[in-house]
Amino acid sequence: MSKIFNVNGDCKPDLHYMVNIEQKLIMIKKMIDRGEYFTINRARQYGKTTTLRALAQFLDKDYIVISLDFQRISYEDFKREETFVEALARMIINRDRIKRRIPETIRQELKKFADGNSGNARLSVLFDYFSLWCEQSEKPILLMIDEVDSATNNQVFLDFLAQLRANYIDRDEIPTFQSVILAGVYDVKNIKRKLRQSDEHKVNSPWNIAADFLVDMSFSADEIAGMLAEYEADYNTGMNIQVMSQLLYDYTSGYPFMVSRICKLIDERIAGNSQFQNKSATWTREGFLEAVRILLSEKNTLFESLTGKLNDYPELKNVLYALLFQGQSIVYNPYDQAIDMALMFGFVKVDEGTVNVANRIYETLLYNIFLTTPEVQGSTMYKNALENKNQFIRDGHLDMQLILEKFVLHFDSLYGDQEQKFMEDDGRRYFLLYLRPIINGIGNYYIESRTRNMERTDVIVDYRGEQFIIEMKVWRGNAYNTRGEAQLSEYLEHYHMKKGYMLSFNFNKNKKIGVKEIILNDKVLVEAVV
Repeated sequence: MSKIFNVNGDCKPDLHYMVNIEQKLIMIKKMIDRGEYFTINRARQYGKTTTLRALAQFLDKDYIVISLDFQRISYEDFKREETFVEALARMIINRDRIKRRIPETIRQELKKFADGNSGNARLSVLFDYFSLWCEQSEKPILLMIDEVDSATNNQVFLDFLAQLRANYIDRDEIPTFQSVILAGVYDVKNIKRKLRQSDEHKVNSPWNIAADFLVDMSFSADEIAGMLAEYEADYNTGMNIQVMSQLLYDYTSGYPFMVSRICKLIDERIAGNSQFQNKSATWTREGFLEAVRILLSEKNTLFESLTGKLNDYPELKNVLYALLFQGQSIVYNPYDQAIDMALMFGFVKVDEGTVNVANRIYETLLYNIFLTTPEVQGSTMYKNALENKNQFIRDGHLDMQLILEKFVLHFDSLYGDQEQKFMEDDGRRYFLLYLRPIINGIGNYYIESRTRNMERTDVIVDYRGEQFIIEMKVWRGNAYNTRGEAQLSEYLEHYHMKKGYMLSFNFNKNKKIGVKEIILNDKVLVEAVV
């Protein structure tokens, strides 16, 4: 059976095209060899389960690995210490790979717990047996627990962590686990967010023994290239592996689900249609952009999780809105709850102390979410663009200059007398609002993070394989405008393009609105002032 790109559950080397994560496993093993306890907290579908399962096999010769999944413990089992101990013992005793490596006397005691026949199902007693097991084991024992989020709003789980912590502190006197790994989205050191206000007395997490987990679980362009090379060996598409792997990285920043999903769309959904008749035509930049378009228009578990978090946490929504639309430069502050939450859920990343949206896919998705509310779609600007959509497409090509001309007219008639603050905070939002219904379903856009600030933002529009670069800025006078033209010309050179666009929001009462073309060196710049 041929391999496929996988986005459902963990990846298996015999079934799925995978990035080689051996170097990541080596780095994690070093932490285990040092006896560290730690948490792997990453966003949804970031490869945590795949990593843990690969790690269990990687360590099999040196360690006994107890690999558990707290999703297998029911909500009722977490309510009381007795039922939790019984469920935990059942999980261990029912895994044949673990069961046969438990000393017989200890296995019999664990079976009593599992069957509910011990009469003494307490955490302290269970941990006494864990210590005996560690003492008698021929190899050090590693405890790994996946989906630990399932338990984090329960007092019993805090008591479980307390037992782990106590044994860790006394490890020079009491035999205990060599290392403990807890995996989930939420860092249990910040367990307070998962508890109800009325349960605030429970929030002091005993997991302050955890070492920092600094292993980068995102995929690099080189790692992605290794996966594509394996695929290419099977299908001989003639793809430029370096170009494709770099595109995947540039748009996803190596987010594992997004990388695999785009590859799966290219391989299974796009190849063979009228536009891309075979795999050779599909594994190209044009095929990649088509896959991105499909990804951003579909419902999937990752994106549904994102929208759910925006609804659940208004402060998270507010900080993302400010970052996207108001050009705010947000300095990373680990004590800012909204920023810390956005980082934990994978929506943002920290570059040189500044918070940025994690990747182009998330950025475009967030813009789409903010620009498709009923209130926004009912606005006059959105309706104007939607009603005139067909005139902007000529022979299948997007007429960006005409879009700017019409936008200037519509915007000026509706908002031309607004004050400076409106121009700075809302002007660029209205252009994206105008652009979205025109390219919706066929094209996409993203914001170049390197140029997003209060004065300047560059929008990159992809439409049927063509790219358009539009620099949006607030007018700061002729000298500033001249510098902007030079910057745009340099940017076009970087993208190997001859034509670019500039949209200036001018709050000067004597401004002259309109669109004109200028020639700068060998570049054509279309400048619009509103």
